[in-house]
Amino acid sequence: MALKPTIFKFKISLSDLNRNYYDTLNFTVAQHPSETPERMMMRVLAFCINAQEHLAFTQGLSAVDEPDIWAHSLSGQLALWIEVGEPAVDRIKKATRLAQTVKVYSFNTKSNAWWAKASAQFIKFEADFYQFKWTEIEALALLLQRTMDLSITISGDSVYTAAELGECEVAWRVLQGK
Repeated sequence: MALKPTIFKFKISLSDLNRNYYDTLNFTVAQHPSETPERMMMRVLAFCINAQEHLAFTQGLSAVDEPDIWAHSLSGQLALWIEVGEPAVDRIKKATRLAQTVKVYSFNTKSNAWWAKASAQFIKFEADFYQFKWTEIEALALLLQRTMDLSITISGDSVYTAAELGECEVAWRVLQGK
């Protein structure tokens, strides 16, 4: 018998000071049985950093041909492709052919090794790559509850998150792109 995903409900008060974007987001996230809490929270963070109309979670790990998050234009064209983790070069090559904008959010302990190995190939593609510290993503995952009210403030190159169980700040650095 296959394991079922774990369902999480989020209500997020979002303040993105970089883009002057303010919103209240309500969504449900399915955590795949093989997905860690850290990866799922990184998906939520990537969603908030890119929040816009038409942005949506995909089937994620259950659909290998889809990104973690995407946005389509009103004409149905794939406008934004977001990957969480350390994708293969071929996957990013495919993404840049399909989508107008491609963003990758790397966060694992193996992130530095992945980037050192593949960065020379990634430079050929129109894609933005960001790296988050594993320890900060771990701290963010410790705030996780099945139903969450979060306050997220994005300013500069960091995200400040406040939840019932505490608060944390997660910073990123740009590896390639904007």
